[in-house]
Amino acid sequence: MALCELCKQSKFNFIIAHCNFQLRGEESERDQIFVNELARKYNVPILIKKFDTYLYALENKLSIQVAARQLRYSWFNEILESKQEAETTQVRAKYLLTAHHLDDNIETMLMNLFKGTGITGLRGMLPKQNRILRPLLFARKKDIIEFARNNNLNYVEDSSNESDKYTRNYFRNHLLPDISKVFPAVEENLAKSLQHFRETEQLFRQAIEQHKKKLIELKGNEVHIPVLKLKKSMPLETITYEIIKGYGFTSHQATEVISLFNAGTGKYIQSPSHRIIKNRDWLIISPNNTNDSQTIIIDNLEKNIIFEKGKMEFKELPVKDYRMSTSSDIAHLDAAAIIFPLILRKRRQSDYFYPLGMQKKKKLNRFLSDLKLSLTEKENIWLLEMNKKIIWIIGKRIDDRFKVTGKTKKVLQIRFTAGD
Repeated sequence: MALCELCKQSKFNFIIAHCNFQLRGEESERDQIFVNELARKYNVPILIKKFDTYLYALENKLSIQVAARQLRYSWFNEILESKQEAETTQVRAKYLLTAHHLDDNIETMLMNLFKGTGITGLRGMLPKQNRILRPLLFARKKDIIEFARNNNLNYVEDSSNESDKYTRNYFRNHLLPDISKVFPAVEENLAKSLQHFRETEQLFRQAIEQHKKKLIELKGNEVHIPVLKLKKSMPLETITYEIIKGYGFTSHQATEVISLFNAGTGKYIQSPSHRIIKNRDWLIISPNNTNDSQTIIIDNLEKNIIFEKGKMEFKELPVKDYRMSTSSDIAHLDAAAIIFPLILRKRRQSDYFYPLGMQKKKKLNRFLSDLKLSLTEKENIWLLEMNKKIIWIIGKRIDDRFKVTGKTKKVLQIRFTAGD
C-alpha cells in the first residue's frame, strides 16, 4: 500500500499485479477485492492471477512457500517479457517493484545464515537485481506503517503472518524478539551488517573473477581447468565451488571435485546438467546432454558398450592371432597406442582425424561428404575418442595413428554390431 502511494506521489506510471494463491479461503478473496478497489482509487490498470498453489506444490514436491514464490515470479516475468502491449494495461512494464523492507532483509539474512548459503546469502536481498527493484529496502517496517497512517492509507493484514509453520514467521515472531532481550540493538546492528556483507561480497566477486580468468579455458561448450594451477589456489574449496556452481553442482560436491585431483584419467562426477571429467592434468566441465547427444566413457577393456546405435565389444589379441578384416564394423588397433578411458560420442562440427592411409589430417565433415552420406546419415555418425584424438569413425574408418604395424605386439579388436 505504501509503495503504491509512493509511486503515485512520484508520478510514475504503474500497474498493480496481484497474485491470489487461494491458500486462505475467504481471506484470499477479500484481498483480491481490496486490491481491485485500490486500482480504482489510483485509476491504474490491474492484473490478477489465481493459482492452485497446493496442487503445484504437490506435483513439484515443494513447500507452499517455495511453490508460491516460483508461481509469482514466473508470472511477473511473463508480464515483463510481454512483447506486445496488453489490451488490459495499455502500458508496458519495464520493471518489477516489490515492497520488501529492511526488516524483511534482516530476516532473510538470518535464515540464510542458518541454512549456510555463504556470503551471497548474508548480504540479503539487493535493491536492484536486473529488472527487479526493491525501493523500500532502506526502511524499517515501523517507518512504513507510520507513513501509511500519515497518508490515511488503509491496509489489511495477512493472517498467515502470525502462523509459525512458516520459517520466516518464526524468526519474526520469536527468534528476533528473544535475541533483542539480550541485545536490545540487535536489529540495528544486523542492518549495519547487511551493508558490510554487501560490500564484502563485492570484493569477494572481484577476487573470484580474477581466479577464474587465471584458471578457466573455454573450448567450445567445454570448460578446461588445469589441475596443478587449481591445486595452488587458496582458499581451494571456495574457489572450486565458485567455478562449478554455475553448472549445477552443489557446495558439497566441491570436495568431490578436489578428490578428482589425484584420481585416474576418466574419473568424473555429475550434476543434473554437467559432468566434470579428470583428463590427465585437466578437469573438463562438459554438458551431460548436448545437441550432439550423449557422451559415454569407456573405463576399461572389459566393457561391452550398448548405446543408441548398437553394441561395441572390446577384445585384446596377441598379434599372432590377428587376421586382417575387410569389415568396416571391425576396427583393429595397436593396443600399445590405446590408453583408457575412451570416449564414445556423436560427431561435432570441429572434428578432424587422420584417415587410415593418410599422413594429413582431414575435417570429419569433409570426409563424410566424400563418402556421399546424407544429412541424416551424417547426424547418426558416432566416433571413438582418446585424449581428444579420434581413433575410429565407427563403421567407416580408423585413424592412421593407431593402426596395426610391424612393431605391434598386441591388437585391440573392437567389433560394432548395429541395433535393430
